[in-house]
Amino acid sequence: MTFSQPSSVLIVDDEAGIRTALRVNFARNGWHVETASGVNEAARLLENRAFHLVVSDMRMPDGNGLEVMHSARKVSPGTAVILLTAFGNVPDAVQAMRGGAFDYLTKPISFEQLEEAAARVMQVGGERRRDETADGSIVGNAPHLLHAMERARAAATTDADVLVEAESGTGKELFARFIHEASNRVRKPFVAVNCAAVPEHLLESELFGHARGAFTGATTAKAGKFEMANGGTLLLDEIGEMPLNLQPKLLRALQEREFERLGETRSIKVDIRVIATTNVNLSSMVDEGKFRSDLYYRLNVIPLSIPPLRERAGDIPLLANYFAEKFAARNRGPVPQLSPEFIERLNAHHWPGNVRELGNFMRRVCSLHPGVLLDASCFDQEFQTRGKSPAASSPVVTAGAPIRELERLHLENTLAMTQGNRTQAAEMLGISIRTMRNRIREYGLPPRRYA
Repeated sequence: MTFSQPSSVLIVDDEAGIRTALRVNFARNGWHVETASGVNEAARLLENRAFHLVVSDMRMPDGNGLEVMHSARKVSPGTAVILLTAFGNVPDAVQAMRGGAFDYLTKPISFEQLEEAAARVMQVGGERRRDETADGSIVGNAPHLLHAMERARAAATTDADVLVEAESGTGKELFARFIHEASNRVRKPFVAVNCAAVPEHLLESELFGHARGAFTGATTAKAGKFEMANGGTLLLDEIGEMPLNLQPKLLRALQEREFERLGETRSIKVDIRVIATTNVNLSSMVDEGKFRSDLYYRLNVIPLSIPPLRERAGDIPLLANYFAEKFAARNRGPVPQLSPEFIERLNAHHWPGNVRELGNFMRRVCSLHPGVLLDASCFDQEFQTRGKSPAASSPVVTAGAPIRELERLHLENTLAMTQGNRTQAAEMLGISIRTMRNRIREYGLPPRRYA
């Protein structure tokens, strides 16, 4: 496992042998590593420094991993925390996830599992864990947005399942958290699983958990997301990517609020509210035989639609100023002023990536032009930098060309526009990252060029 840029990790464990083994493993993979022998030493290291990742034992002589997580989040709310628990100690694991841990692993540690978890940390950090308005703010005054917020508030007063259908980058997870935080489940866990990000053969275990020995590599028992969300809210992100063969088991779990872990026959009952999100039209997928109709109707108890940014044109200046203030505060600098010409350019752009694209653009502009008047030249310069118009040098497609050829060229152009960023390209095209990877492989595009 390698990363394109060094990342920092803090390892906290009272056993010197485990600290050494983890330090060697992470350092070999290019991480900057710090270690601490307990909660107090970790707190001192975390006073003035943020880490991308903290890996901490759950129970130590001077405290526990939840205290370490609290110290890390005070410095950097975005720090991911992986907690290590004793063999088979499911209550510790559930407590860890309810406390906001990114993941947990059981001892003895599997370095392969740890590397996979660390890779997910970097993927989430590089792509997104939440939308750019992840501080909990839904910004805007557009009528369509206000209607969606009122509908979300109404949904929060019930325990009914909610299906959020909207384009990528509009804030689906943000609305899901809004519903959770406005509900009577607010003091219970909010647990999210991205159905497109988890490998298909691991998704069932991710959702429902597994017993020790349930499959090759299952050396310990593990609770699934359904179990961890008990009492709270379970977010099924990108539900349209749910494999057909797993949909019947998901349907039963939703109907009965009951399931079995892989490799077990004992049923586990849970009290959860489910919010599913998708950037594809599930009704069309049902018509095409790609999604079960009974599962669709079970999820679609309260449908919620979030308008794309192009239908909230009046909110663009408001959002741009919001992001300018947010990133200026993060960079500890003055807030840039937005000129009328800059705002005119913002309003004229289509924003296929919606609020997330606007947020990323404002982050780049505020980072490269801190504390200045942002004018039309700033806008043009940054769009040229990211390759706004690769189509100018794209091959010309003649009339009558096969649809597959058109799709391949469109895919190549979009990847060129994003400088090979598959996640951003997938968002612009309205497809999942898994579908993007499959298309790259299907059309024989060089995978290493597109990270």
